Amino acid sequence: MGFRNEKASEDVEYGAELKPDETNTQGQTDAVFGEVVEGGPNYRNVSWLGSSILMMKTQIGLGVLSIPAAFDTLGLIPGIIALVVIGVITLWSGYIVGAFKRRHPETYGIEDVGQKIFGRAGREVLGLGFALFWTCVAGSGMLGISIGLNSLSEHGACTAIFVAVACVVGFGLASIQTLDKISWIAWVGLAGILSAIITLTVSVGLQDRPSAAPQFGPWESDFELFKSPTFANAAAALSSLVFAYAGTPAYFNIVSEMKDHKDYFKALSLCQFVMTALYIAIGVVVYYYCGSFVASPALGSAGILMKKVCYGLALPGLLASVVIVTHITAKYFFIRTLRGTHHLNHNTAKHWIVWFSLTGAVSLTAYIIASAIPVFGGLVSLIGALLGTLMCFQPMGCMWLYDNWGRSNRDWKWKAMVAWSVFVIVSGTFLLIGGTYGSIVGIMDSYQKNGGTKPWTCADNSNSSGGH
Repeated sequence: MGFRNEKASEDVEYGAELKPDETNTQGQTDAVFGEVVEGGPNYRNVSWLGSSILMMKTQIGLGVLSIPAAFDTLGLIPGIIALVVIGVITLWSGYIVGAFKRRHPETYGIEDVGQKIFGRAGREVLGLGFALFWTCVAGSGMLGISIGLNSLSEHGACTAIFVAVACVVGFGLASIQTLDKISWIAWVGLAGILSAIITLTVSVGLQDRPSAAPQFGPWESDFELFKSPTFANAAAALSSLVFAYAGTPAYFNIVSEMKDHKDYFKALSLCQFVMTALYIAIGVVVYYYCGSFVASPALGSAGILMKKVCYGLALPGLLASVVIVTHITAKYFFIRTLRGTHHLNHNTAKHWIVWFSLTGAVSLTAYIIASAIPVFGGLVSLIGALLGTLMCFQPMGCMWLYDNWGRSNRDWKWKAMVAWSVFVIVSGTFLLIGGTYGSIVGIMDSYQKNGGTKPWTCADNSNSSGGH
């Protein structure tokens, strides 16, 4: 690992002066996007509040819908503890993203981190992991949209058609070129998913019993404070919780397009506080009232009518998730392809051909993933395990060590941070291996059940439930 041996700067805080190439005035140069030219795209134009909303929308979406089911696997108290621990780790990871960007303004994405720390191999591994992760997230978003459309229409068309519709609409909106111009989609999407979650939370508290529970005779929620899951099930549940916080790798791309990088930590703090409070509330309330009959996605837990209402409210949020992550993935390839050329910031024919080709390719790949693994809970936990930890845990631990290993003042604070960074790396590796195993076992089990969802199916996928 290429840790810096020279004495590292002690200043990792956000109060440091901006470097000259971080300016955003026309005619001056950004370390990533080059010169800001008249008529060309202004990539550095996202406000701190817009950045925070974009962060929330990369986080609050698909992952939150699997939290109650994860609590059903782990038990209420272990589930809350695991959620808080993962939230703390990813808050620190988000902070490290901002600190690293301030020290290294030429860094656009996590692939640039891989290049600095591990060389060419690191760039390729983390770059491929980043692209594959967000493409899978887009695919799971398309799957979520198909579930919502099936719920609203009472399976009015083949499920494969609904996935294709989600792909086409997502491609069109994701092709809007700069983050500041699609931040309104994040606002609409965040409002949609939050209203759906709040409606769900209220509905499960008012209903007699969840829709998946026996509808006749006495019924009482079978929620448990502690449970004894198998290793595979526990690892898959933890991976689902990681996925709920796994928007962190996109923070590099968001901070790169902020007007002022110094506002990053303010945006991050607001995002993480809102997310964690919401995640705990939705997980506790829905699992408390539904017990093992919670659905995954959770929006199906509140009965037939309220399921339609919740999905109707959530569809803009699910679509916004597809749009933003497709945009971010395509932007990664776009920057990598055109960086250092005048085509990056000038509206040339090559500029537009490359851009639309990449948004189309990402959308098509996401569609294939959504159709090939049409098991929402399994797909979410697999993405969280295989790629979420790789993007949110190990690189950030390595980033701190890279920037601080050469300090001359190795006091107890330095030693504690070294220990913490190593813990983040080790825990992420454990979750990657164990969670991937557990998720694959879960997906295989779902295929073995009678009537299980098949690839490229026309069958209704809106009636999935929890343990029963």
